[in-house]
Amino acid sequence: MRPLSPFLFGIAAIALAGASLSAQTVAQVLVVVNKQSPVSTAIGQYYMRQRAIPPGNLCTLDVPNEDDISHDFYVSDVETPIGKCLTRKKLTESILYIVTTQGVPLRVSGTGSDAQLQNTGAAVDSELTLLYQKLHGVTIPVAGPVPNPFYQKRDAPFRHPQIPMYMVTRLAGYDMTDLKALVDRAPLARNVGKFVIDVRADNATQGNQWLRAAALLIPKDRLILDDSATVLTGIKDVIAYASWGSNDFDRKQRNLHFQWLPGAIATEFVSTDARTFKRPPDSWNIGSWGDKSAWFMGAPQTLIADYLHEGASGAGGQVDEPYLTYCPRPDFVLPAYLQGRNLAESFYMGIPGLSWMNVVIGDPLMHLQ
Repeated sequence: MRPLSPFLFGIAAIALAGASLSAQTVAQVLVVVNKQSPVSTAIGQYYMRQRAIPPGNLCTLDVPNEDDISHDFYVSDVETPIGKCLTRKKLTESILYIVTTQGVPLRVSGTGSDAQLQNTGAAVDSELTLLYQKLHGVTIPVAGPVPNPFYQKRDAPFRHPQIPMYMVTRLAGYDMTDLKALVDRAPLARNVGKFVIDVRADNATQGNQWLRAAALLIPKDRLILDDSATVLTGIKDVIAYASWGSNDFDRKQRNLHFQWLPGAIATEFVSTDARTFKRPPDSWNIGSWGDKSAWFMGAPQTLIADYLHEGASGAGGQVDEPYLTYCPRPDFVLPAYLQGRNLAESFYMGIPGLSWMNVVIGDPLMHLQ
């Protein structure tokens, strides 16, 4: 087995750094709402009020309340207005996090080859991460993922200009109750509970290696690890969860029936689990690609919104096919969150590429206290 001492040393460095790595403030958060979406406006105002975010840190878009937009529309009606908000208010450097809200477009429609990572599509939030570089004159290619400057930076503080990006998270859910719950649970996050890691029963996949590596970095008394054909359900006191979701061939049920603690996060290797935040019928269940009767909003796969509805406080997902290599790495996300990194930093530490398919749900400043 490959030596793990440098790996563990990096985690120890985070612990020693302590508050210096998680001392971000509400003044560093920009909130983006869409005036054409009452839900977007309402949850944006609620979040700002509950967190005491400065009123000047609000950016209002005026765009159709639709999930999908073209790249040209994204540039003209989403990216450009947000850039103007930042520059006009002299917030370009001080803002570290951008929070989009339900009702802000979710996905930039794309063309090109997925297989060769030349798709021009992306999650709107992932595109926005590169706005910092664009405001400094950097030209970004449209097709394919762009290297994430924070990827695997276990012991580096997130600050400008050393890390040239904005970390973008989203407040999204099935309804206003779910959205308010994301906001209300975040300050209650405590460093207690179980890290649940459900490995697929086959042994040859890279994803399984990452899940097992994550398990090695979690204290044994905080870990529930299963690498059998059993799908873990009904677990209590869950603070973090990582799995294959519906790409675990043994999983047949949509809901896990976990008891999630405030501050709990979830991540899974599923290509379309953030494809929509519209609520499926209660009768809908995950299925196979070969059976279109099992599809909801274009796919049969699990939805991260179900975990949020069940009680999770944050999650990472994909709006379209990212390929396994570009899914969040649980061996970075989970240990970082355990050691006190906030939600945004924990997830972006494990995401290799920007301008791609990833979306992170929740309050970016949420961390285990």
